[in-house]
Amino acid sequence: MKKVAVVVTDLVEDVEFIDPVKAIRDAGHVVTVIGFERTAVTGKHGTVITIDRSIAEVNPEDFDALYIPGGFSPDQLRADNRFVAFTRHFLMTNKLIAALCHGPQLMIQTGLVHGRTMTSYLTVQPDLYYAGARVCDQPVVIDGNLITSREPKDIPTFNQALVAALAK
Repeated sequence: MKKVAVVVTDLVEDVEFIDPVKAIRDAGHVVTVIGFERTAVTGKHGTVITIDRSIAEVNPEDFDALYIPGGFSPDQLRADNRFVAFTRHFLMTNKLIAALCHGPQLMIQTGLVHGRTMTSYLTVQPDLYYAGARVCDQPVVIDGNLITSREPKDIPTFNQALVAALAK
């Protein structure tokens, strides 16, 4: 059983939160949903998501993995240095980190994607490229401890890769 941190705020892409979190939990892992404050946030399509812990209450060392769902959430999170530092910890310590769609925006902010092989939503791919990542337009890209995926239609393949990585 692994402890997985999931970072979100308002306007997360609903299905990119719901489906992977369900897959993680169904595989027997513990999910902690982390936001700006311990309150509820609302997805782009109206899903209400309860925040378990605020970013001020968590330590990245207490988690085995990090998942960053897409939508407009990652762009908001990357403006807060606490989320950037939290994400940086996973990249620097080679802990499992997974991001879907716009999720890699938060990783770009860490300055640690240079040389990594990644994918993302079409409009984020140039940002990854300019940050020094090797960009592949594939449903799922695995680079060591890093799993990235493009968009909602890729979720089944992404979930398989994420659950398999958590089983290691």
